[in-house]
Amino acid sequence: MNINNKFYRTVWMGNGIIHTINQLLLPEKFEIVSLNNYHDVANSIKTMIIRGAPAIGAMGAYGLAQAINQLNEIDLDKINMVKTYLFETRPTAHDLAHGLNFVYDQVSSEKDLSQIKKVAKDAAEEYADLSVQACKKIGELGNRLIKSGNGILTHCNAGALATVDWGTALAPIRMAHYEGKNVFVFVDETRPRLQGTKITAWELAQEGIPHAIIADNAAGFYLQKGDIHLVITGADRIAQNGDAANKIGTYEKAVIAKENNIPFYIAAPLTTIDFHCESGDRIPIEERDEKEILELNNRRIAPLESPAKNPAFDITPARYITGIITEKGVFAPQDIHKLA
Repeated sequence: MNINNKFYRTVWMGNGIIHTINQLLLPEKFEIVSLNNYHDVANSIKTMIIRGAPAIGAMGAYGLAQAINQLNEIDLDKINMVKTYLFETRPTAHDLAHGLNFVYDQVSSEKDLSQIKKVAKDAAEEYADLSVQACKKIGELGNRLIKSGNGILTHCNAGALATVDWGTALAPIRMAHYEGKNVFVFVDETRPRLQGTKITAWELAQEGIPHAIIADNAAGFYLQKGDIHLVITGADRIAQNGDAANKIGTYEKAVIAKENNIPFYIAAPLTTIDFHCESGDRIPIEERDEKEILELNNRRIAPLESPAKNPAFDITPARYITGIITEKGVFAPQDIHKLA
């Protein structure tokens, strides 16, 4: 990602320290956070300093590699403990498990301490590089679905900051923009944490891509009017039957899009597909702190007597999804299991 003429990845590691962009401060402030151990890594995921399934997957890979490089002796029990500890930070996102397993599988048979440290670090770097390559390919393939003059709706943030680079849902939009296509992006604000308002809009502004932020409940209005020609979102986990978990509010966008004969696409790398999960009802849904609903800028705006429910994700059934854009091609949801 190019920011003020300087290139950044969302997460990287150097000299044993993991670095990431603090997404909690955007768009007011651009800050790099340094993470010194797996507790810092877990906190960065839990507090959403870093967020987005592919980005979390890379953070998990780096976090496990960092913990292994801090060992004084080979201790598989400690490595397993760290792996479990990091996985439990965001159970919905499948990429996190994939990133942790990618590193673990390469180190689990090593017997030499210096070698296990090298293998872990190399594996984490490889995982991040493969993620960037996958997202770039998603952009290239998804761009073929976009015509000049299209209005595109997206929900939450699935840009470079949700991945290591390029993004998932925003990758095709970036490619279309670079190719000179005239596109306009409708950016859902994405309550309650406003990732669309704060992050997606910021990314689009950095690239000079025409866009406007809309209230979450305004999407139907623009879909019905015909101002939106296709919808592209990311996903946190895709089941083998094509059901997809994504930020809360995605399901209703898919239903309204289908009602208005507007194509609805999910953009996600293969690492997001859980081939061991039969359907969406098997995907765990994270429930977040009710304060995200009840408070605004740390000030309560709801009656003191009123509780809140705050699911972070919902499930979009495969029947509402036109296609799933992966680095291997665009597939109908019912065909996604073939990629296993």
